Amino acid sequence: MKRYKLKNNFKGFKKGTQFYLVVESEFIGIKEFVLRTEDFKIRMAINEKELHKYFVRF
Repeated sequence: MKRYKLKNNFKGFKKGTQFYLVVESEFIGIKEFVLRTEDFKIRMAINEKELHKYFVRF
């Protein structure tokens, strides 16, 4: 699983919060990513633009 960290505050999560990329999907050119917090309690679905703008892989 790929790990990501927030670059800036986003949707109620603070900068530096860590997430796991659980699913990548593409339908007619639109990519969607599903991320989960480190404890797997919270699920978030975002698009490719949001992934590149708010998250950094580490």
